[in-house]
Amino acid sequence: MNQLNFNHLYYFWQVCKTGSVVRAADVLCLAPQTVTGQIKSLEEQLGGVLFRRQGRGLVPTELGQLVFRYADRMFMLSQEMLDIVNYRKESHLLFDVGVADALSKQLVSKVLQAAVVAEEGIHLRCFESTHEMLLEQLSQHKLDMILSDCPIDSTQQEGLFSVKLGECPISFWCNTPLPTLPFPASLEERRLLIPGRRSMLGRKLLNWIHSQGLQVEILGEFDDAALMKAFGALNNAIFVAPTLYGDEIYRDDAIKEIGRLDAVMEEYHVIFAERMIQHPAVQRICHRDFSALFTLNCRHKKTG
Repeated sequence: MNQLNFNHLYYFWQVCKTGSVVRAADVLCLAPQTVTGQIKSLEEQLGGVLFRRQGRGLVPTELGQLVFRYADRMFMLSQEMLDIVNYRKESHLLFDVGVADALSKQLVSKVLQAAVVAEEGIHLRCFESTHEMLLEQLSQHKLDMILSDCPIDSTQQEGLFSVKLGECPISFWCNTPLPTLPFPASLEERRLLIPGRRSMLGRKLLNWIHSQGLQVEILGEFDDAALMKAFGALNNAIFVAPTLYGDEIYRDDAIKEIGRLDAVMEEYHVIFAERMIQHPAVQRICHRDFSALFTLNCRHKKTG
């Protein structure tokens, strides 16, 4: 077979997308006769009929459907490549970011700050969900990037990449008056709130509690850190939050740290698709050194 003529294939693809030769010719700025002739040449090369009449329009035959699926992937990928190459030429960049709801929004907001440059006119849109749901949306090109508490295995997730931004210890907090026992035995004095076991941090905490032989009563599991804090305050329960910004978040509250746990770290990962590798916001986040962000205010005594 002679080498495929990509112009012929492109004209065929446009007819499939528009449903008629006339509409495709308008898109291509060509005469309908030219488009028809090119498609006939493609049919001759492929040895089969690509379209059949249906009413006033055209629909692809079985061969046409097969060819269209391949053509669609080819031309969509070529457009994606151009979009990636031309990201920096766009005057306004739409940037859709998914955030795992278990993560500290205080830290996430500081990470996202790196993506925003005033003169670039970026339009940031953030969505919260579970790691699994966000990963699915990223795979479907509904998101540009996600921030999560766990990485992905690039060998298992083809076309996706993850970069670890940093990690920080967690602390246990509660209303005053504080428990009387020293940490971690103090966790047995009140009911406990932890991140949902669907999150990496929740699973790590449950393993640590088991390894310590603690007899704790878990009142609830929360994916949202802010809701866990509010519910914990109302129910006089012990809850979990990152150590780093505890002083800043709870400065005016009657909430105090009862113990810090360095044996379990909350991790922060950025995950993005290969098509986003040239996006300026993704590049800024991946190339930024966040070490200062994840060590700030880390002056509490280490426990655990």
